Amino acid sequence: MKPFKAALFDLDGVVFDTEPQYTVFWGSQCRLYHPEHPGLEHEIKGQTLTQIYDQWFSGPLLSEQPVITERLNAYEAQMHYDYIQGFEQMIADLRSHGVKTAVVTSSNLPKMQAVYRYQPDFKKLFDAILTSEDFERSKPDPDCYLKAAARLGAGTDECIVFEDSFNGLRSGRAAQMAVVGLATTNSAESIRELSDIQIVDYSTITFDALSPLL
Repeated sequence: MKPFKAALFDLDGVVFDTEPQYTVFWGSQCRLYHPEHPGLEHEIKGQTLTQIYDQWFSGPLLSEQPVITERLNAYEAQMHYDYIQGFEQMIADLRSHGVKTAVVTSSNLPKMQAVYRYQPDFKKLFDAILTSEDFERSKPDPDCYLKAAARLGAGTDECIVFEDSFNGLRSGRAAQMAVVGLATTNSAESIRELSDIQIVDYSTITFDALSPLL
């Protein structure tokens, strides 16, 4: 069994219970621009903003992208950023065993400023915070997780990724890391093939429970 050196966390749906709020926002935009496609906000869950724009807001809607981005930034500035149940206790347990921690998110710096305002102690929980500005390629490419491991001085076989979206889970798999799937955005059954274990929150997750995944 390899040593457990680093825990790498996506943000929305993994650290914070924010997915229902994003469903509300994207529901409003999808009904406005794609009334012919009811329920589209559920289909785009877990995709990066670039991926959503490329697939659904390009061509004749290209000029609307800055408008939507401005609305999204304003929305994120007033969102609630509440931790998934058990997260803070689990992080404390990992760090007490010498595990380094990082956030690896497609969120941008303006969004993170809103996070820091809502959770003033957020930065203290992590050794590194990597955002969209740090990556050349979006998930499901492994680039973001490989960069995070390198920053923390850990090998890919010494890291555990925590993800909820299909693209994020694929990113962790492509990085050849152990993957914990959060069933917060998609069902446990639907993410089973892309993760080593599936959880709904962190209430029963400890260092001792995670180490055997490596």
